[in-house]
Amino acid sequence: MKRATITVPKDLAAAVDGYVQAQETPPAFTAVVQTALRHFLAERGYLRSRVPLRITPATRGSGRRDVSEAHDRYLAGK
Repeated sequence: MKRATITVPKDLAAAVDGYVQAQETPPAFTAVVQTALRHFLAERGYLRSRVPLRITPATRGSGRRDVSEAHDRYLAGK
């Protein structure tokens, strides 16, 4: 990880502070800046955006009743 010291203009600092205070669980300033920078660079094609893992459950299920308990065995194919 690379460390950087930045100077944030008053208007941006106030906007970040307002955003952080409006959150139920306030994120760290670093997390807000990293997220904004990721979004900025991804929009311009310099960073591949992360695609969240989406798992769609089967409509009828697998027919097995122990998958939640024995998931490792099923994922290993045993």
